[in-house]
Amino acid sequence: ILKLEPDGILLSPGPGDPELLDYIVETVKKLAGKKPMMGICLGNQLIARAFGARTFKLKFGHRGGNHPVRDLATGKVYITSQNHGYVVDADSLKSELEITYENVNDGTVAGLRHKKLPIFCIQYHSEASPGPWDSTYLFKEFLEMVRGNK
Repeated sequence: ILKLEPDGILLSPGPGDPELLDYIVETVKKLAGKKPMMGICLGNQLIARAFGARTFKLKFGHRGGNHPVRDLATGKVYITSQNHGYVVDADSLKSELEITYENVNDGTVAGLRHKKLPIFCIQYHSEASPGPWDSTYLFKEFLEMVRGNK
C-alpha cells in the first residue's frame, strides 16, 4: 500500500464480523502512523482492533437513517445513517484511543481518535453528498490531516 505513495488511508465500510478480519488488522497495525488514517463503520472496528480493543455483536443492529450520535467534545448531536451489527467494546479500549462520539440511543462507541497519531474513525455513514451534508466536516478534517502530514 505504501508503495502507491498515498497521501492518506481510508478504511471503508463493509459487511461482516471484524473478528474474522485479523489479516486486515495486521495491515492496519503496520500502516498506523505512517500516513493519516480515517475509518468508517467496519474501518472504525478494524482500527480499534489494531490498537487492542475488542468488538461485539449487537443484540439488534443499528440500521437506518435516524441514529443520533453525540460529539463528546462539543455536545453537538448529529443525526446519522447507520447499518452495522458490530461495535467496539468501550471497556476494552487501551489508553492510546479516546472515544469522540457516542450513540445517543444506547451509549455505544460511535467514534474514536488516536491521542498521538493522525488517526480517527467513526461508526456511522459519513454521507457528505448527495443527501445529508451533516458529516462533510469529517472529510475536511481528514484532508487537513493529510495536508499537515506532507
